[in-house]
Amino acid sequence: MKESKKTKTREQIDSKYKWNMTAMYADEAIWEKDCAAALKKAESFRAYRGRLAEGGDILLAAFQAKDEIWQTIERVYVYARMKRDEDNRVARYQSMCDKCNSLIAGASAAMSFFTPELLSIPEEQILKFLKETPGLDLYEFVLRQTLREKAHVLTAAEEALLARMGELLSATGDIFTMINDADIRFGSIVDEEGDQVEVTHGRYISLLESKDRRIRREAFEHMYAAYEAQKNTLATTYNYNTKTDAVGAEIRHYPSSRAAALSGGNIPEEVYDNLISVVNKRLGLLHRYVDLRQKALGVDQVHMYDLYVPVVNKPEDNIPYEKALDLMREGLAPLGKEYIDTVNQGIQSGWIDVYENEGKTSGAYSFGSYDSMPYILLNYNNQLKDVFTIVHEMGHSMHSHYTRKTQPFVYGDHSIFTAEVASTVNENLLMKHLLKKETDPERRKYLLNLYIEEFRGTLFRQTMFAEFELLTHQAVEKGETLTSEWLCATYLDLNKKYFGEKVFYDPQIAMEWARIPHFYRAFYVYQYATGYSAAAAISDLILTGGESARENYIRFLRSGSSDDPIELLKIAGVDMSKPEPIERAIDVFENLLNELETLI
Repeated sequence: MKESKKTKTREQIDSKYKWNMTAMYADEAIWEKDCAAALKKAESFRAYRGRLAEGGDILLAAFQAKDEIWQTIERVYVYARMKRDEDNRVARYQSMCDKCNSLIAGASAAMSFFTPELLSIPEEQILKFLKETPGLDLYEFVLRQTLREKAHVLTAAEEALLARMGELLSATGDIFTMINDADIRFGSIVDEEGDQVEVTHGRYISLLESKDRRIRREAFEHMYAAYEAQKNTLATTYNYNTKTDAVGAEIRHYPSSRAAALSGGNIPEEVYDNLISVVNKRLGLLHRYVDLRQKALGVDQVHMYDLYVPVVNKPEDNIPYEKALDLMREGLAPLGKEYIDTVNQGIQSGWIDVYENEGKTSGAYSFGSYDSMPYILLNYNNQLKDVFTIVHEMGHSMHSHYTRKTQPFVYGDHSIFTAEVASTVNENLLMKHLLKKETDPERRKYLLNLYIEEFRGTLFRQTMFAEFELLTHQAVEKGETLTSEWLCATYLDLNKKYFGEKVFYDPQIAMEWARIPHFYRAFYVYQYATGYSAAAAISDLILTGGESARENYIRFLRSGSSDDPIELLKIAGVDMSKPEPIERAIDVFENLLNELETLI
């Protein structure tokens, strides 16, 4: 038997595969000074209290001071969080994150008077300030957004109290992160070669893609046995997370948690309902795909651990990281030379943290502050799907790059609704490139299967998650408690609806809700599905619409949060207020399924 394939420590990873955090803080003593300075400036901000109505110049100065404070706080928080994510077991960075949470709570409390006081000024007076004060027009969109939310802003005293509670209100998410990324262990299984392989977050999907059904089953059982052992703790954590959403919405006079979550982006609730409705109407296509899986795999019944293994022979996928970067450059070439040049500069300057190590946060993300690199965390494992992950996260990072280069700090971020479009356009472009150049019939079948899987995992699966979140929040809002039994039964019923009658529903799948980090950021995941639908349309426009379509898309990337998300997407040529983009995306899924059915 060969040596066990143990996860490396951080120190064993070559520095060229680690992100360049010294570009943010070469000396952590400077980080400490920034924390202290931000808190001092936040306390000084209280001097504006009672003065915002004095004139447009005072209001402008207050906005500018607020931006300066939050820009510093964002930088220190991002640094601490990313250092913790390198290895969640390191006490120093746990402590630094705690310090940032306290800083955010303290600064929020010190500045909590701002919005209530601003809204106490008559709207006509604010509009007069806008007209007469040079420079204040920069904040016009923010001011109009604030006025739109007037009914949901509390008194200054109430806002101060809520701000002081901010650190405690985020506790459930932090508890889940510590359980999920630092404490939980899934044990080891024996792989195809007879080696002991540790089951980790980073390896789990790769194990489920194994052609050896025993490996798939054992990885599945090991994963959910670990969550089953903590089901009551995890149910209690998620129950209180959902209660926090419900109580917060009630305090701010929203009709529901969902209304509160969607209000910030001015997203009509019909967008959420359209998504669930359209997907539910066309679940027969997903059931057809499950039938195709059963036929292709040659099994009596499809088990839940059979849903990830490719339905055709998987080509040898050992794709070194450097080769993955070449594939990314080829796939994203339609976005233009400037885009690709910037990607190359980002790679060379240390945007990306590549490989899994002990204690590292699972999954992948793009992060960074307004004045830092747009960093990317990966857990790269030499698979084609990992190449798509790089392309996905690079979409986020390039969106951040273009926005921060163009927009001021106040508009230098993105709504989640638009952010997922940038990442998924990149995925679509890469897939279309690979399919276009593929001449081998078997590899074409594999790519078709992979593309279909992207639809299943992003459009169908995330919509199922969105439906689950809606059900959990509605239950809590009716006064119910989310026990582990309730959560498991509800989640299992959704799986049965989405995947159909021919699947064998292994009881462990009922625990899957317990391992989804995004459930701790309520009503987030639906935007993966809407974003995927928008991206399907935009990627076609880029490939067929010529230079103008590409320029429109880059203009969208530069727009940040300078308008409502629905309006920003119209710049790129898509109207997500209507169900048609969801329908069109599912049409693409149907066409792919039709082709694959003829080939298998």
